[in-house]
Amino acid sequence: MGTYRRKTPEELLLSIYELHRGRLKIYIGPVSGSGKTYQMLREGQALKAQGIDVVICAVSTNQSPETKDQLGDLERIPSIHWFQKDIEKKDLDVEAIVARNPEVVLTDGLAHQNCEGAERSGRLDDIKFLLSNGISVITTVNVYELEGAADLARKWTGIEVEYSLPAEVLTLADDIVLIDVTPEKILQRLSDGHLGKRQQRSLFNKGNLSKLRELALRMVAEDVNDSLEKHREEQGLQGASGIAEKVLVSAQYYWNGSIHIRRGQQIAKRLNGDLSVVTFWKQGLTLSKEAATFKRSLWKLTEKIGASMEEITFRSKREIPRLLVKYAIEHNITRIVMGHSKQNAWQELWKGSIANSLLKQIRGVDVFFVADRADREGERVLPTRQSRNEQKADAYHRLSSQEVKDKIDAIRGGTFKVYIGAAPGVGKTYKMLREGNDLLKRGIDVVIGLLETHGRKETLEQIGDLEILPRLRMEYRGTVLEEMDTAAIIKRNPEVVLVDELAHTNMPGSKHKKRYMDVMELLDAGISVISTVNVQHLESLNDAVEQITGVRVRETFPDSILQRANEVELIDVSPKTLQERMKDGKIYAMAKVDQALGAFFKIGNLIALRELALREIADDVDERLEAWERVGSLRGPWRRQEVIYVCITLGDHAERLIRRGFRIAYRLKACWYVTYVQELKQNGPVYDKRINDLKELTERLGGTFKMIPNVLPARVASLLLERSQALQSTQIIIGQSQRSWLRKSLRGDVTKQILRSARNVDVLVVADLIREEA
Repeated sequence: MGTYRRKTPEELLLSIYELHRGRLKIYIGPVSGSGKTYQMLREGQALKAQGIDVVICAVSTNQSPETKDQLGDLERIPSIHWFQKDIEKKDLDVEAIVARNPEVVLTDGLAHQNCEGAERSGRLDDIKFLLSNGISVITTVNVYELEGAADLARKWTGIEVEYSLPAEVLTLADDIVLIDVTPEKILQRLSDGHLGKRQQRSLFNKGNLSKLRELALRMVAEDVNDSLEKHREEQGLQGASGIAEKVLVSAQYYWNGSIHIRRGQQIAKRLNGDLSVVTFWKQGLTLSKEAATFKRSLWKLTEKIGASMEEITFRSKREIPRLLVKYAIEHNITRIVMGHSKQNAWQELWKGSIANSLLKQIRGVDVFFVADRADREGERVLPTRQSRNEQKADAYHRLSSQEVKDKIDAIRGGTFKVYIGAAPGVGKTYKMLREGNDLLKRGIDVVIGLLETHGRKETLEQIGDLEILPRLRMEYRGTVLEEMDTAAIIKRNPEVVLVDELAHTNMPGSKHKKRYMDVMELLDAGISVISTVNVQHLESLNDAVEQITGVRVRETFPDSILQRANEVELIDVSPKTLQERMKDGKIYAMAKVDQALGAFFKIGNLIALRELALREIADDVDERLEAWERVGSLRGPWRRQEVIYVCITLGDHAERLIRRGFRIAYRLKACWYVTYVQELKQNGPVYDKRINDLKELTERLGGTFKMIPNVLPARVASLLLERSQALQSTQIIIGQSQRSWLRKSLRGDVTKQILRSARNVDVLVVADLIREEA
């Protein structure tokens, strides 16, 4: 939108300075030994091959053979060595680097502090000096060395850091890339003796490594979110992007205000979102003694939980919904949390309903109505921890015959690893092939079951000594097509098989409809599988991806497949780097480049997809941590015995509600149910197919589907509520009403009826999907 605005003198000076300043790239990892230095050196070798003048200084390989191999013939500028308590330290020889004047310098340890008496206090200041001299720098840092993350790391793992970098250091970087690594891989490197001498060996256990990994994923996701919001602002787009969650609690100076704030806090924690609170007070009205007491209490509570709070004045009660919508749009809110209305139908008609008016005006924002459980539970709405006695009792639980069989099958089954990326071209297949060759060198029998290089030279070069098994050839409509030969792989019986593109749909006539089903068969046969997939193919993210890109992804796979994986590792690449790869013809053929850059590979799409992938894997890490260490989750414990109840129609939003129900149930460890009430005259083959598709989606995601047939339209709401009560649901999920005002007056407004009759249950009204052009 601001394309034609004249730059200010300050902006012009900054632009001129940027032309002369060097570029800064930072590799962030969860812990030492995650592969940051290895990746930095690989990039240095790639730049040198392109004719860029690259040198290294103060780089530590920690005696890792793989990292030492990457040093190659890179020119080294000697560092300044000194000792601190018998520990050798390395400072950059900045003067020597400036005299040599390379285009790029590679150096480790962004958080390093220089020797006492040095001209500059630390490596960050050295790097700033080099950048000001037009020398680009690529460097590394551990997440626990960054301010903010350092406090959390200390709290969760006990790690102590001598010096932490200010949080704004990330704003200096032109490019930030996360090196994601699973705890299993770190522990394997430690066991192999490839991590050198570690000063804090106690840090290297699965729980601590998982927590640091999640911190790294979330910190980079926040940085990506900042760049996404900046991009959206430049494009003139309003409202939330739909990736990062921002929860807004609308509270009153009343006894239930603290309940709503606490519930909002729980929701924000489980969604890893920001929390803010607003209250409304009539302009010019003096606070009563009781209201003043509640006000002090709510502001104190909000400050205690680290949320922001704002009081908004109004002249008329009917203004509140408009003011709330305005605030939500301006602050990119994704979910509003508020209490149920206590008015009856006549009072709503006579005085106006804030809830009903809000739902008419709001778009793109979910509204969560908190159940009024005060009679039964008082103000205790925080999630409960599993008691130690419950955990001990689990240890003595006698397994059923089915549980024994399931555990034996799991022991016999192969190990499953998935490389996941934000988009095509990030390097998933490349990384999979490199790992396959590393395993081969260690004497493990590895073969390629299905490889899709898409003609990429760099990927083809990574095949190395790996055996490629022939594909199965099948004729379909006069054309010979090829698929993975699962039966041949099982007959060959390797220890590990590499399988590309997990979400691929097999040709008609194949044994399995989808490739992930072939993978499951291989795992059941005791063969380990390493596979690749892009985040947009995950079934429950289908709606979010469509909102981001405007494209409905047809090839999806159930979330349960990713949950079954023993390891999930993210391959992170910045959007600019991905676009450069596209322009160089390293992703698609040159004939398709312009079309891709103008559609799916637009910079806004890539930023949003990257953030989506980072947050999804961070959630996956947290779920795995929660599964084996109940008190270890960074998001806190969950509310127990939740039952999620999803109400759908046959409209376009049905799948979206089902996916939302699954994601909420999965986060809360809850049972979940989907119900469709069939109205009279909704019969016939078209209706039957639609119902079957929705049932299939529900069951594929692990839910239970029920159809209540042939009822009068006026009875839909009452039947949905009857089933909700029978299931003892704790949260109802419904969509915004799609009926016209005429149909609502004739048949009733189901959403409004449920809100009025289910005030003892949490109700989430899911927003309509907003599609944007950017």
